[in-house]
Amino acid sequence: MNDTFDRATLGAFLRTRRTALQPEDVGLRRGVRRRAPGLRREEVAELCTMSADYFARLERGHGPQPSEQMVAAIARGLRLTPDERDHLFLLAGHRTTRRDLRSRHVSPGLMRVMDGLAGTTAQVMGPLGETLLQTPSAVALLGDQTGYTGHARSATFRWFTDPAARERYAPEDHDENSRTNVALLRGAVTRGGPGSPAAELADVLRHASDEFARLWERHEVGLRWSETKRFAHPQVGRLDLYCQLLLEPDQGQSLLVFTATPGTESHEKLALLTVLGTDSFAE
Repeated sequence: MNDTFDRATLGAFLRTRRTALQPEDVGLRRGVRRRAPGLRREEVAELCTMSADYFARLERGHGPQPSEQMVAAIARGLRLTPDERDHLFLLAGHRTTRRDLRSRHVSPGLMRVMDGLAGTTAQVMGPLGETLLQTPSAVALLGDQTGYTGHARSATFRWFTDPAARERYAPEDHDENSRTNVALLRGAVTRGGPGSPAAELADVLRHASDEFARLWERHEVGLRWSETKRFAHPQVGRLDLYCQLLLEPDQGQSLLVFTATPGTESHEKLALLTVLGTDSFAE
């Protein structure tokens, strides 16, 4: 047991964050029988993907020390700010938090937007192309992209090292996608400087991919993703979609929302993926 684990203060902090969070904040209906302020423990437990009994024990100050992964899930479920998230890790006895766990924390603002997009094709991306959160329809369209570890968490890394990463994109767009990936990473390296995660990723890719190394030497900057995305889905075939982008500059995160023109074949196919957002379509 870590002697910095403060059960009582952790429980009090969880209780205040739970009661301050309203149903509307997480896309839930208030209902007519809700008397206590804030969310119910059962609702928070579902948001955190844990049992209600486990969360109740933590809140009452009787639970075991939660792992770093569990604390990260609680921070996301309670829509904590970065400062609140760091405070939670310290209360749980984790003096230093793994960088990958910190970087997986979605900003509260984007979480609130995502709460209202359950039936939409959308996902939250980190500053180096890490997929942090996906709606079921986004999983159906692109596959589950949240389970990768290490450098493979970056879509840019996978684009240049894993042929499967390109399979769902129209072949005629591959060259332009490669150039854009490199240009955006170069911009991130310039902003972050030597020793930054972006610089580390670029160095790894220069040694792992001849294509990346060749494009890196071109020193292209200023390229942006096109609003039009063309996909080659293994089940429904070709989709021509639009991609709207919402930026969260404080954490370098972005929200991608995919839509199609009503009345088109792509619109019908995207609607099918939205309804059938299951693992069978994500494979």
